[in-house]
Amino acid sequence: MNRIIHLGASLVLSVLIIPAPVQAYPIDGYTETGIRRVEGVRLVEEGTIPGTKQPPGALLPTAAVDLRLLDYRNMELPAPDPLFTKEVLGLLGSRANHYGIAVLDLSNPEKPRYAEHRGDIRQNVGSVGKLVVALGLFQALADAWPDDIEKRREILKNTVVTADAFSQSDHHKIRIFDVDTNKLTRRTMQVGDQGSLWEYLDWTLSVSSNAAAAMTMREAMLLRHFGKDYPVPEAEIERFFKDTPARELTELFQQTFFEPVTRNGLDLEQLRQGSFFTHMGKKKVNGGGNSYGTARELMKFLLRMEQGRLVDEFSSRQIKRLLYMTERRIRYASSPALTDSAVYFKSGSLYQCKKEPDFKCGAYKGNVRNYMNSVAIIEYPPGDNRLFYMSTLISNVLRENSAVDHQTMGTRIHRLIQQANPEAQPAEQVLEDKPAS
Repeated sequence: MNRIIHLGASLVLSVLIIPAPVQAYPIDGYTETGIRRVEGVRLVEEGTIPGTKQPPGALLPTAAVDLRLLDYRNMELPAPDPLFTKEVLGLLGSRANHYGIAVLDLSNPEKPRYAEHRGDIRQNVGSVGKLVVALGLFQALADAWPDDIEKRREILKNTVVTADAFSQSDHHKIRIFDVDTNKLTRRTMQVGDQGSLWEYLDWTLSVSSNAAAAMTMREAMLLRHFGKDYPVPEAEIERFFKDTPARELTELFQQTFFEPVTRNGLDLEQLRQGSFFTHMGKKKVNGGGNSYGTARELMKFLLRMEQGRLVDEFSSRQIKRLLYMTERRIRYASSPALTDSAVYFKSGSLYQCKKEPDFKCGAYKGNVRNYMNSVAIIEYPPGDNRLFYMSTLISNVLRENSAVDHQTMGTRIHRLIQQANPEAQPAEQVLEDKPAS
């Protein structure tokens, strides 16, 4: 039997209630996608069940979360504007040489403004690499069914993915909502957990689950290999990864996740996800490469997404919706200045510590390395988008709380864009807003 079935709402899963991290996808998306989590968020918002409600910028309906640059498909990343770059550089202060940053102001798309500092500096961008996972999956879907969008929707919604050893292990907690009982589950993924392909994508990009990312990568490789015969039974999946020679699996990994980067006009030397996100995934499949990104290439990714040039319009639109934040905002996206804005966001971090006098290691405060990476699209007011800009940041500021650092940058960049576009917001707000100190 194949794996296309309707995932029942009464699926039994063990329960451990733990605070959830950031979530994505528009909250009215359950009917279209079958992502049970977003139905739970919607019910909280309407007051049916208890929970924390969304900030104003997170309440766009699915139809309003759309691509903004379809009429500007020929736009390429402009040359850096010297004055704008100087202004952005001034926001960084003494941290400037520890950042790679790019900001693209599209509030007037006829006259885009681009700022860049150390835009070609490479580092491991951590979970931001999950954008490449989504790209690989949507590319494989489009290659299998290039002219059949409805078949792609069916595959995403009705294919049931069962977690196996690829998912192990991960400390990130997935969020599962039972639509029959209105019961919320938050815990780490376990072997045997089931969800639709849509839900695994959502877990990958919303709660940044490494386990879900590894399972999504497994599915993307299967899609690439089996094409229209996907999905295949669990027994065939086990046989395939057990019996296929290691070299062939590496080649398939690179066809699935390297080739789509170059096919979509991006530079593999500047953006690459070279391995699985879990220990067991790496053990089963050698990706054969390092993982890294640059602020400039991540900006190109966002720009092409808004233009509908990542695979095609359908794929670009779905990736953007998967990045729409509809719960607790963290790091760059947690800036209070962005509360009323629609935010599309992904972040990733890696930090490492060693013993040092008078230094206490903590989360995002490494003294050996302290990588923090953020990509964001900001639209304000939501659905109107008089302010519309993109930011990509990679940093390695040692010993400082990089999550707070990026939050501060989120505020400062927003104020800078506001000041440059006073006609794009109410006059009283412009007068009240002041640059961050």
